[in-house]
Amino acid sequence: MTGNRILTLALAGVLATTGAAAPAVAQSSSSDLLNRAVAAWARVKTARATFDQTIVNPLTGNTLTSSGEYQQQRPGKLSVKFNDPATDRIVADGKYVWLYLPSTTPGQVIRSRLGEGGTGTVDLSAQFLTSPRKRYDITPLGEKTVSGRATHSYRLVPKSADDAPFKSAVVYIDDKDASIRQFDVTESSGLQRSVRLTSFRANVPVDASAFNFTPPSGTRVVNR
Repeated sequence: MTGNRILTLALAGVLATTGAAAPAVAQSSSSDLLNRAVAAWARVKTARATFDQTIVNPLTGNTLTSSGEYQQQRPGKLSVKFNDPATDRIVADGKYVWLYLPSTTPGQVIRSRLGEGGTGTVDLSAQFLTSPRKRYDITPLGEKTVSGRATHSYRLVPKSADDAPFKSAVVYIDDKDASIRQFDVTESSGLQRSVRLTSFRANVPVDASAFNFTPPSGTRVVNR
C-alpha cells in the first residue's frame, strides 16, 4: 500500500452555556486544550500506540486501509509495524529512516537521513504541536468521540508552504490527557489521509530492538 510510507509524517473545547458570553467561553476553553496538548507532548519521551489508517485518492476514487502499531523514543527513533500488510516496516534508528515496503516495492529498501536533532518526519505529533500558533491558522471545530475518548478538534492551515508538508489538517485532541487521538490530513496532491489511534500510552517502556533495522538479504538499498 503506497500510503504506508507517508505515515512517517508523521500524530480540540466548547462549553455548554447560555447567554452572550458563550462564544468567548468556548474559544477560551479550546485555546486552553491546545495549550495543554503542546505542553503534554513536550513531556513525552516514549510512546506506544496502535492505529488504523485510511487513505483516499480523489483522482482515482481508490480507498486504502491499513492498521498497525508503533513505538517511539524521542528524539529520532520510531518503529512502525503494519498488520496489513504484515511485511511492511518503517524504522527510524536515530540517524536514518528506513522504509521497507515489499507489498508495493519488493526487493527495495529506501534509506533517508534524519533531520537535524533527529526531528522531521518521524515525530508523528510534533508536526502539529510544535509552535502551532506561529505556523498555522487555527480554527476550533467541535466535539467528536474517537476510540471511545472524548475529543475536540482543530483545523490547521499552514501559514506558509514551508511550515508543513500538507495543505490542511484536522487534529482531534483528547479532553482528558490532551494527546492527539486522530488526525485527518489533506496533502498538496489532494490525497486525503486519516490516522486514528486505537490505543495510546506515553512514557512507558519500549523495545530497544524495535529501532534497529537490517535490510533483508538480497534487497537493494536506495539512498535519498
